Amino acid sequence: MTSASLWEDLKKALAGSEEDYTEVSIRKAVFLLSVPMVLELVLESVFAVVDIYFVGSLGASAIATVGLTETYLFLLYSVAMGLSFSVTAIIARRIGEKEKDKAGVAAIQSIWIAIFASIPFAIAGIFFSKELLTLMGGDEWVLNEGYHYMQWMLGGNIVIVLLFLINAVFRGAGDAAISMRVLWISNGLNIILDPIFIFGWGPIPAYGITGAAMATNIGRGIGVLFQLWLLFRGGKHIKILRSHLKMEWDTIRGILKTSLGGIGQMIVGMTSWIFIMRILSEFGSQTVAGATIALRTMMFTMMPSWGMSNAVATLVGQNLGAGKPDRAEQSVWYTGFCNMGYLILVSIIYYFWSENLISIFTEDPEVIKIGGQWLQIVSYSYFIYAWWMAAGQAFNGAGDTITPTKINIVFFWIIQIPLAYLLGKYFSFGSTGVFWSIMISESSVGVFTLWLFTKGNWKQTKV
Repeated sequence: MTSASLWEDLKKALAGSEEDYTEVSIRKAVFLLSVPMVLELVLESVFAVVDIYFVGSLGASAIATVGLTETYLFLLYSVAMGLSFSVTAIIARRIGEKEKDKAGVAAIQSIWIAIFASIPFAIAGIFFSKELLTLMGGDEWVLNEGYHYMQWMLGGNIVIVLLFLINAVFRGAGDAAISMRVLWISNGLNIILDPIFIFGWGPIPAYGITGAAMATNIGRGIGVLFQLWLLFRGGKHIKILRSHLKMEWDTIRGILKTSLGGIGQMIVGMTSWIFIMRILSEFGSQTVAGATIALRTMMFTMMPSWGMSNAVATLVGQNLGAGKPDRAEQSVWYTGFCNMGYLILVSIIYYFWSENLISIFTEDPEVIKIGGQWLQIVSYSYFIYAWWMAAGQAFNGAGDTITPTKINIVFFWIIQIPLAYLLGKYFSFGSTGVFWSIMISESSVGVFTLWLFTKGNWKQTKV
């Protein structure tokens, strides 16, 4: 690929390409889809880091509030991401089959599902935030001051769910550049509004940690409005018509059937994280704060990998729809090797500069030590995550969301949680033992998922 053609492809990727991803070269298809997906998620991770940077100035308990709230948000993410896997697979398959009208119908039915799915979380957050934080072992400051943050985050969760779902529609259709622009606008607003609402500015009072949640809801809410406008205006590969707006129960049942496995795999992973955070909370707010900062740092570096892996889901779905299973498999291998090379570089940074990274967000020496410890431990096997993400998204892109669910049950519920308790509490290794249990279990699930992918049964999935 010459520099001139690379530049032309980059411009296409950023503007939105009308290429048929089942026909162009795999390298070009991965590039055109990955660039906007990576940039989309990079800004998402930038926001996560900026958010925790501002909250970090409010103290360890404020950071712990974010961490404990995120354990419940992870349940929400599991529903939203599980639905997204299904929606991406179905939209991609319909686009690959050249059935754009059916893709539009599926898109609008997924939005109806998202709206109804958000209601229970909103009720729980608005009316039971203190009880939920107590259950997670929150300290006195968290229960008296931090609960407002949870009220806002869970109470306004519909914007989170819709942001996930509608971007999944665009990605499945191949309009990855639109998803990128939406998150750029949404998270750009979040970054601007965060310090204004947290510390106050002009007539706007300082809302403290609650201000961080307010900024997030406003930024993402505007992002959702932009998504809806774009969806009805029409992208390069999909457009919603008024005739699609009515609820079609057969389509909804099909989406729900396919998404049950996706929701299941995410719930297994996310509930496992709730138990992990509950174990870590036994060691105090500084431990939770260190783990929260480390996790945000990992999210920052992992989002480009997720971007490349999301390209896999689109390519697998569209190529299976076009009757090209071998090409679908080749796209997974190509993306996996690119992903692995990137994560090896990240591992080197984690190993040598782990505490330097954590110290960007806090001056508390204990928090820095704990967070740095986790980054250094994870650096030993970070490259394996590349194959876990690529192979996992191959299953999801094909519509086989059940297989990753079964894998997650074994490696997260049966291995990770008991191992974390044994190493952290029973054998008294503290947070270090918990971090090692995470590294061991997640490395194992990566290797196993890749092995299962090579068996090829995912190519036979029907959606």
